Amino acid sequence: MATYLDFENKIEKIQEEIVSAHAIANLDAVEKHQKELEKEVSKTFGSLSDYQKLQLARHPDRPYALDYIKLLMNDAYEIHGDRAFRDDPAILCYIGWIDGQKTMLIGEQKGRGVKNKIKRNFGMPNPEGYRKALRAVKMAEKFDIPVLMLIDTPGAYPGLGAEERGQSEAIARNLFEFASVKVPLISVVIGEGGSGGALAIGVADKLAMMR
Repeated sequence: MATYLDFENKIEKIQEEIVSAHAIANLDAVEKHQKELEKEVSKTFGSLSDYQKLQLARHPDRPYALDYIKLLMNDAYEIHGDRAFRDDPAILCYIGWIDGQKTMLIGEQKGRGVKNKIKRNFGMPNPEGYRKALRAVKMAEKFDIPVLMLIDTPGAYPGLGAEERGQSEAIARNLFEFASVKVPLISVVIGEGGSGGALAIGVADKLAMMR
């Protein structure tokens, strides 16, 4: 079931009317409501406040990194662990094929549902997550594979354990190392892009942002 934000109430109502019209096969009403929907969508999203834009970036129905991985990649294989401490489920690293091109894809994953959100730490990576991302990028560089990075995080995890394991050093190391990588790096902000948590996989040759 779709989730609607408070400023999307009119859109929700029109879509409900479209569903009702479809149910009774009233095609004229469907066409009428679809035109109303187009106008309302244009009006609503053409004049958003800064806070409403932030709400959209955090929208629970937005596609997450794993959704893009499943949609884009073929023969994908997940890479786990930083070879120093443990695996961090908040950062995903996959190697596979995108449209015939072998690609390394790295993404920050928030998770859906309470259990999965806790597992993914609500998309807030620990230092081992950033070190895993660096390991994946270095692997891609070794085998001349381009890297696609998907940013979606409220920020790096600020917990005591993360700080003790060198959170700031892990972020700074990625900034330093990514700047000299010899394969193409592309970063796309697919949701939130908070603080150093986003910068740690945001140093790239090309940077894009989903609206």
